[in-house]
Amino acid sequence: MTHGFGPVAPPDAQIRAAAEQRQTQLTKPGGALGRLEELGNWVAACQGVCPPKQFERARVVVFAGDHGVARHGVSAYPSEVTAQMVANFLGGGAAVNALAAVAGATVRVADISVDADTDPAISKHKVRRASGSIDREDALTLDEVTAALAAGKAIADEEIDAGADLLVAGDMGIGNTTPATVLIATLTDKEPVAAVGRGTGVDDDGWARKVAAIRDGMRRARPVAKDPVDLLRVAAGADFAAMTGFLAQAAARRTPVILDGVVVTAAALVAEDLAAGASAWWLAGHRSTEPAHTLALAHLRLTPLLDLDMRLGEGSGALTALPLLRAAVATLTEMSTFADAGVSTADPEPPATLPDEKPNLQK
Repeated sequence: MTHGFGPVAPPDAQIRAAAEQRQTQLTKPGGALGRLEELGNWVAACQGVCPPKQFERARVVVFAGDHGVARHGVSAYPSEVTAQMVANFLGGGAAVNALAAVAGATVRVADISVDADTDPAISKHKVRRASGSIDREDALTLDEVTAALAAGKAIADEEIDAGADLLVAGDMGIGNTTPATVLIATLTDKEPVAAVGRGTGVDDDGWARKVAAIRDGMRRARPVAKDPVDLLRVAAGADFAAMTGFLAQAAARRTPVILDGVVVTAAALVAEDLAAGASAWWLAGHRSTEPAHTLALAHLRLTPLLDLDMRLGEGSGALTALPLLRAAVATLTEMSTFADAGVSTADPEPPATLPDEKPNLQK
């Protein structure tokens, strides 16, 4: 069952080639801007135009949801913090708000499964209050996972139809690194201890409880690992399913996405299985301190832009990387070519004879 998703066409290879050619004509030595050049070429290919356009409506969507497993001591914070942080997002007081302002992006919050009543403006796609505790029960029913995938798809469509030309997926949910690690360790075939991190900063006892919950969650997840929808139903949650639908639909709509940390990238793993080729439309904003994130990035063959020991979520790492992507677009678009600027190109090949040698004029 694909739930309306299928293989995704890649960014435009001909436009990427044109961008690569343009890079050689800009007033700089070839390759002198390093990975900025690669990023600019990727944006051009995604947009289907060279030179590319600077992003005019970068949009962050923070998917919020609670998880039953948080009631079993896997997080340093109580579940009530999810709803409190959602209110903080709406009030403009969170890291995502501050970083979005600097990066030239705007923020939307989507309550998919917060275990509380929230502002009706953000809860129109709400599926349920908290997902099941995945170490001992299914996260969702089949109807709920279907609804959550449809919610993510609808949110992507709403944002793209409103003019978004770059999307960032963020997350908020106490306990959500536990299902994220279950998904990643299951899909990359790793043992829990190789993937589990400290999340919100649990102590040693909390870490041990988290390892046990992930082990039990993986035991339930492995039999359905080859079915992305069933995997979301059994071992993820409504917020993960919505992020999965969002990421798959953004790729289907040919809209680039900057991925954030371990939670979003876990959903991305499932989205790539649901819509093969979607990952060509995604950029890894940063590398989280969570070990599972490195495993997921390697599986997706994505190289992060930043490695700053961040582990907040919310879209914070992706937003910190966004100015780099803007810089890549600016250099490819706004720099003069050698011809336009009247700047000499690299020296031609040296003559075949040394200066003090007389050329052989005999034919």
